[in-house]
Amino acid sequence: MKQITLILLLLSAVFHFDCRAFGKDPDGAHLERIKTSPQFDPEREQFVNRRPDIIEKMRENQNYFSLIFKFLFGGDKNKRPDVQLPEEKPDFAEFLKPEKNIKFIWFGHSTFLVNIEGKLLFFDPVFSGSAAPFSFMVKRFQDAVVKLEELPPIDFIIISHDHYDHLDMPTIEFFKNKNTKFITPLGVSSHLKEWGISEDRLTELDWWKSVTVEKLKIVCTPAQHFSGRSGMNGNHTLWSSWTVIGEKERFYFSGDSGYDIHFKDIGEKYGPFDLTFIENGQYNPMWEAVHVLPEQTAKAHLDLKGKRLVPVHWGMFDLALHSWYEPAESLEKQAEIYKIDLLTPKFGQIVKIREPNLMERWWKKFIRND
Repeated sequence: MKQITLILLLLSAVFHFDCRAFGKDPDGAHLERIKTSPQFDPEREQFVNRRPDIIEKMRENQNYFSLIFKFLFGGDKNKRPDVQLPEEKPDFAEFLKPEKNIKFIWFGHSTFLVNIEGKLLFFDPVFSGSAAPFSFMVKRFQDAVVKLEELPPIDFIIISHDHYDHLDMPTIEFFKNKNTKFITPLGVSSHLKEWGISEDRLTELDWWKSVTVEKLKIVCTPAQHFSGRSGMNGNHTLWSSWTVIGEKERFYFSGDSGYDIHFKDIGEKYGPFDLTFIENGQYNPMWEAVHVLPEQTAKAHLDLKGKRLVPVHWGMFDLALHSWYEPAESLEKQAEIYKIDLLTPKFGQIVKIREPNLMERWWKKFIRND
């Protein structure tokens, strides 16, 4: 189980006050509407995965307080880097130049910006100093390579689910008075409305449903995960992956997900993909049901019929017990075994997917063997 949720369970018992960052779960007519989803279980009164009891089985025999203690005081001694990691200040004039091929910028963790056929799609943007409702928790390794004010006009922000390391209230509020529109899984728009985003800028989708933006098709595709922001009574909003299909190229973003048949299903229906962004980090065998392990990241990429793989969900927050660089090291070994073209950009680096992959494995110089 994701560690931030475990900590929030404890904090929810300690702090008995409203916190705006918790957002607002769906209610009223909105709730009644999303209850018609095939992913909503009326008996549990919540969204469920393909295997409805997989989360409950994962939680069996887990000592939460022991896990919280390990997270706060244990784990690998290199969970966080002790120096600033390399980054490049992106040239947005270059990034915005019209080209036939996909360009993207990774900002760390699961935040990345894609230019596809002239549209700017911003995924799971988190620019706050922490990925939590309280600023002293889950601090980022270093400031974002650019400030929000420096970003070019964003066409769409696309959210995978409502956990704090993917849906960040201060970042969302920055776009309150912009023209940017939002696309989310079912129910997540309730948080955005609570934070001042007008309903006419919000689109929410169920799994396998899509929206067309000029010549782009954006599809909400399945994932195996969970949701919730207060640590209590979660899964009132849906979680998803995303498939983006252009006239000439297409890419996929996993969101957060354990390994299941949906990767192969999506690959069969929409693959092959020119690019896959798949989570690779903040994992542990204990919560394999909701986060893929590195060998499963590679397997998912192959299931999706991907051509190039970008590992995300690593490099900016410590939400697990492994070292900050272990995900990249482990996935690199899998990429060598399966001949996967692995893209490992620095924070802020502009990547054009039709250019040769000459990226250095930049994290290796920071590995400590003492």
